[in-house]
Amino acid sequence: MSVSVQRTLWDGVIEMTKSAQERGGDPVLWTIQLSSALSAAGVPIPSTELAELLVSQICWSNNVPIAWKFLEKALMMKIVPPMHVLALLSVSVIPTRRFHPAAYRLYMELLKRHGFLFASQSNCPNYEKIMKSIDEVLHLSQIFSLPTSEPGLLIVGFAFSIVWRLLDASLDDEGLLELTPEKKSRWLTGRQDMEIDSHDSFNEKRTGRHEGLCKINTVMAVEIIGEFFKHKVTSRILYLARQNMRSHWACFIQHLRLLTEHSSALRSSKDITPEAFLQLTSDTREVLSRKCKTSSQKQFHAVMSSGSLASSAGQCHGTSRSSLWLPFDLFLEDTMDGSQVAATSAVEVLTGLAKALQAVNQITWQDTFLGLWIAALRLVQRERDPSEGPVPRLDTCLCLLLSVTTLAIFDIIGEEEAALNNEAECTTNCQRKEKHVSGKRRRDLVASLQQLGDFEDLLAPPVPVISVANQAAAKAMVFLSGLTVGSGSFLDGMSLNDMPVNCSGNMRHLIVEACIARNILDTSAYLWPDYVKGRINQIPRSASGQMPGWSSLIKGSPLTPPMVNALVSTPASSLAEIEKIYQIAVSSSDDEKISAAKILCGASLIRGWNIQEHTVLLITKLLSPPVPVDYSGSESHLIRDTPFLNVLLVGISSIDCIQIFSLHGVVPALAGALMPICEVFGSMVPRTLPTGEEISAHAVFSNAFTLLLKLWRFDRPPLDHVTGDVAPVGSQLTPEYLLLVRNSQLASYVNTPRDQHKSKRVSKYCSPSSTEPIFMDTFPKLKGWYRQHQECIAAILSGLKHGSPVHQIVDGLLSMTFRKVNRGSQPLTPTTSGSSNSSGPVTEDVSLQLKLPAWDILEAVPFVLDAALTAYAHGRLSPRELVTGLKDLADFLPASLATLVSYFSAEVTRGIWKPAFMNGTDWPSPAANLAIVEQQIKKILAGTGVDVPSLAVGGSAPATLPFPLAVLVSLTITYKLDRTTEHLLFLIGPALISLAAGCPWPCFPIMASLWAQKLLRSCFTSTLGLNSSPISSNGGVGALLGHGFGSHFSGGISPVAPGILYLRVHRSVRNLMFMTEEIVVLLMRSVKEIVSCGLPTEKMDKLKTAKYGMRYGQVSLSAAMLRVKIAATLGASLVWISGGLSLVQSLIKETLPSWFISDHKSELDGGDSGGMVAMLRGYALAYFAVLSGTFAWGVDSSSPASMRRKKVIGTHLDFLASALDGKNIAREVDVDVLKRVGKGLVQWNEEELALALFGVSGVGAMGAAAELIIESEF
Repeated sequence: MSVSVQRTLWDGVIEMTKSAQERGGDPVLWTIQLSSALSAAGVPIPSTELAELLVSQICWSNNVPIAWKFLEKALMMKIVPPMHVLALLSVSVIPTRRFHPAAYRLYMELLKRHGFLFASQSNCPNYEKIMKSIDEVLHLSQIFSLPTSEPGLLIVGFAFSIVWRLLDASLDDEGLLELTPEKKSRWLTGRQDMEIDSHDSFNEKRTGRHEGLCKINTVMAVEIIGEFFKHKVTSRILYLARQNMRSHWACFIQHLRLLTEHSSALRSSKDITPEAFLQLTSDTREVLSRKCKTSSQKQFHAVMSSGSLASSAGQCHGTSRSSLWLPFDLFLEDTMDGSQVAATSAVEVLTGLAKALQAVNQITWQDTFLGLWIAALRLVQRERDPSEGPVPRLDTCLCLLLSVTTLAIFDIIGEEEAALNNEAECTTNCQRKEKHVSGKRRRDLVASLQQLGDFEDLLAPPVPVISVANQAAAKAMVFLSGLTVGSGSFLDGMSLNDMPVNCSGNMRHLIVEACIARNILDTSAYLWPDYVKGRINQIPRSASGQMPGWSSLIKGSPLTPPMVNALVSTPASSLAEIEKIYQIAVSSSDDEKISAAKILCGASLIRGWNIQEHTVLLITKLLSPPVPVDYSGSESHLIRDTPFLNVLLVGISSIDCIQIFSLHGVVPALAGALMPICEVFGSMVPRTLPTGEEISAHAVFSNAFTLLLKLWRFDRPPLDHVTGDVAPVGSQLTPEYLLLVRNSQLASYVNTPRDQHKSKRVSKYCSPSSTEPIFMDTFPKLKGWYRQHQECIAAILSGLKHGSPVHQIVDGLLSMTFRKVNRGSQPLTPTTSGSSNSSGPVTEDVSLQLKLPAWDILEAVPFVLDAALTAYAHGRLSPRELVTGLKDLADFLPASLATLVSYFSAEVTRGIWKPAFMNGTDWPSPAANLAIVEQQIKKILAGTGVDVPSLAVGGSAPATLPFPLAVLVSLTITYKLDRTTEHLLFLIGPALISLAAGCPWPCFPIMASLWAQKLLRSCFTSTLGLNSSPISSNGGVGALLGHGFGSHFSGGISPVAPGILYLRVHRSVRNLMFMTEEIVVLLMRSVKEIVSCGLPTEKMDKLKTAKYGMRYGQVSLSAAMLRVKIAATLGASLVWISGGLSLVQSLIKETLPSWFISDHKSELDGGDSGGMVAMLRGYALAYFAVLSGTFAWGVDSSSPASMRRKKVIGTHLDFLASALDGKNIAREVDVDVLKRVGKGLVQWNEEELALALFGVSGVGAMGAAAELIIESEF
């Protein structure tokens, strides 16, 4: 069509429009006539030329209402392209909106009607021409640097620019544009207002109505912005802009946040709130609605939402939902390892673990509490018949159940109720409310304890606590009978044989009493159905209160010997009773103080579960007595309390006591209390007081020193001290670390406001005596020994000077310990380790000479040992004489055992000694028991997949041990296995085990690592029930942990479950990073095995019908997903227990990223069941990673560990973003291929995955993505 013809045509259109307007013609008739004329002239419809003509007339020569009506009808009749019209109006109307508010309002009405209808417009025959015209109007290619004028790209740019124009216009209207970094908008630079002010066809003046309309327009513009983010299609188009126009989006989002925070128009809107607007426009918002979740997710949610996780909580076998609580079981069982003393409270750890599992599994607190109780009860049942030896026994288990678990639940309940009471604390008149507000968690506790009564097998009390359980039941019976006897403690000193009925108490009665004592339960529990059977109708005659007991003490009875014996053997039942004893220990006579110390370290410490947390704190405080105000002596004030302190030290030296202190998190404070005692008494010369009483400084020192050494890992194998490949946890347990934790806790105590809830369960006497920090430099003698200890481990001894004080002490010790050898022969003073010759035979009284401070003696001990081994090597000492002399040395100063352990451990590692032949002549022979032990080892390891090599002992190859190890073993077997020497064996035992782990078989060799690997595999297969082993045929917690190490079955030792074995050896594994990688691989393999054999083959045919379009039905998917979840839970638990926070951080930052980018196809693949394996592996990895993180960092911000969560997770997500953002994968794929894949995903109802794929495919695929979104309207 020629130019003149076109001019004639469009002039005719103008005249037709003017005529229709002047006579007030029908807009519909005008539209029909105009459409016919354009068709006759061969103009393609919709016409961009007509759109330009009509908009140019309105803006602003023909800005009258009827002109807008004509334009609206033209849009409805599709003779003009809506997007083109909106583009033209945007550049004309938005910049002049203040002078033409009515036009701006009409523009936005058109935008609401036609701005979201992309599908109909994309089907126009001249679609590409329309989009090019839009680009010419809005300059989208230029502004957004689009590579081409592809229609799909221009649609994204169109939607983005329209929203951005409205945003900047709204900011400008409210005076907020000046707050942007640019101070102006790129979009509001159209025609100047002053030039068009005269074209006010509506006669719009700056009146109150005018300003009101402007404000209404601003509100409407903000609401339209929200609509763009709400609408199904436009929200996804804007998502593409967010993913692929990042620099522009960053500027846009800055403006958007400014609007959200400061806009009065947004706050005045009735359609959208600032909070909703912020959520809609957030970068973290899920683009797809819940209705559009992927089909696999719908199946996951449908399957996992059914059924209570506690429905089978009491089952010890089978992969029931109760297996999801196995982190509780594993943690509790791991705390039973006597070789590990924790610096943090088990209450704190268990509280965080419970909160993590409750949050991740989205379950009720009733189920969570029930899972906790059952896990702790299972622990007690595994240890109901404990083995002998220096290992934690039943008392530690009962502490975990009745004290630690109860306190963890106390904190969880208190956390909720503290928040509720803070809210209810003030009325409208700001008056404090006195009534305590109970929370739902307290009611959930009640429900869990009522439900616990259904698990009778777990509630059977071990023999040592049957009488205590019966007393708890009797107390309830008395309450129900309404009988009152004095103070109500008539059970003091009374035999249950006198009760008129059978009490039949169980572990639930003890749990309820523990909860009542901590005020999270009341005596209404006694009214529960079947809680007790029967009532007491009369008081037994023997309950006359004649027997001394705690009630007598409270009434003021003196501490007579019978009273002391009774209180030592009977635990206190209330805080008031234990505080009474503490007051006696602080302010009474010396004899009464010693009696009070015995009572505190008696049954109240071991089995006073209701007040145990107070007892450990009070004992720790008593070990750090403050300097009396009137004290003026030159010596330490601790010396006058020598007998009292010694009673305390001996009283808490057993392994169960140390574990109880550890479980309550008192180890750092206890270490801080022991170090001054060691410093003072180790510097004293033994002497006699004027009263004739001898101060046994060596005994006090040895008791304190050996106790201190048990609190840190001094027994670590020497290799761990000279190589960098050390376990992330455990290596922290050094004296410096314990003091650091202690100082941190005290600083927190001083600086942090008191937690009113937690302070309620702490005795008023438990505040620390001093809050000043202490360091190793505070104790020069201890620091000197510690430095020598490290040097002894790292290098051969040197530096003993002839005639020095140390040299003289060495001579004295050698003369004392090896006196038979020294008679008539040359002395044993070392000459091969850098020392000079001896000064000659010792003639003075050895006992008088060795009345020296313990620190001086300890300094000489390494040289004594060096001389003894040198003498043995030269044939001047026989093995028996060597061991006897070392035993004499240890008897003289038990603290020297620590030096013996470290010295001989270092000598084993150096490997310079010939092996010792355990032939029964020179060294003890194991021949009598070796074959039996070998069989027992094989029996214990049965079913774990660990192959035990035969010892092949006898004939010409007798059993051998490294010589220094033979010395240590021979020394240990000279001690009797009783409570008097238990604390010494506990000092040596863990070191001996660690040392043996580094020696050749049969000393328990490199096998620790090999065992751990195979045990890991066995842990997964047994827990999931994936093998046919008799101990794990059904899977579940029972298969994983079994019955512990006790001999519960006929025939003595029975196979031990793999979980128990792993928990006992994992601390000997030095390459924990490898173990983490192994756990990830085993998890992936387990998923494949679950899918292939998760259900019996004969049932598979019945499960083919798919409820949600999957290969298997809901029943099989439910079973598979449950096992996958259990496998991931097991993996996360093992990672966390093996290495704690450090290993979890390494997992997230290193192991998982490395695993993702590695090729595992050959390892893990080999067939898939309809995509099930890949999908469940993704689910397993996600659950595994989330659970590991929550175990380490918790689910809230209250713990110090949570501060690291943001950094570590941020690092991991940075990796995911860089590895999976499509730069190296999706962006290299042809756009047509991506589009076909996207269409396929949409057809499979995987719209979210399709959008995510296009979102990371770059600008090149953005157009195809936009067209697919418009076409499919997903």
